[in-house]
Amino acid sequence: MESLLALSHDLGAEPRQLAILGEGNTSAKIDEASFLVKASGSSLGTLGENDLVACQSTPLLAMLDREDLSDQEIEDELLACRIDPTAKKPSVEALFHAYLLSLPGIEFVGHTHSIAVNSILCSPRAREFAQCRTFPDEIVCCGGASVFVPYTDPGLRLAQIIRTETVRFLESYGVPPRVILLENHGIITLGSSSNAVKAAMYMADKAAQIFLGAATLGGPNFLEPAQVDRIANRIDEHYRQRALKL
Repeated sequence: MESLLALSHDLGAEPRQLAILGEGNTSAKIDEASFLVKASGSSLGTLGENDLVACQSTPLLAMLDREDLSDQEIEDELLACRIDPTAKKPSVEALFHAYLLSLPGIEFVGHTHSIAVNSILCSPRAREFAQCRTFPDEIVCCGGASVFVPYTDPGLRLAQIIRTETVRFLESYGVPPRVILLENHGIITLGSSSNAVKAAMYMADKAAQIFLGAATLGGPNFLEPAQVDRIANRIDEHYRQRALKL
């Protein structure tokens, strides 16, 4: 719980401009059957222990295979998945947290509405930002590519599309993504530690700022696929990733 609270406070710190008011959410795996997630309406920057809700994973994962649920039924299912029935209501985005935390090696998930990242995701160049890389440390912290999710209604439908696009990524790359970009919405980062989630979030935010700056000068000048692959597979970069707990 302490690691999740620390991650939440870091992502919600006002100077970083990643999330304000009740924006964004975080989660951490408890075990294979349960996880902690931010309560609906709470603030990342001031999150307390009573703003974290322990949820059962299985009923939420089962919802991803259903197309016939009304908004009220989704609300009822979210309340029913709480381990403590007196706890606050979990975020509706607990649905995609449940799925992402079921991926191999994933223990923490963070979601924010970074101003820099959303400046691109609300533009015609959103998919380009997801698919291309501009500098080596972006590759080290965020991977060689990100999952791109076209704008989808938040909640159950969004979680379903995130699952579909993440499965496609897994089939192509053989490993879970580090970054998922939601068109006209925000960014998700995931990893084996809270540090990995934070590093990917911070570096993606930096990459977005560089993209925006380069775009004013006729760019960006993207790295070639062979160059991206080279950085992703260098022994010294793998050492750095281990040292940084990525």
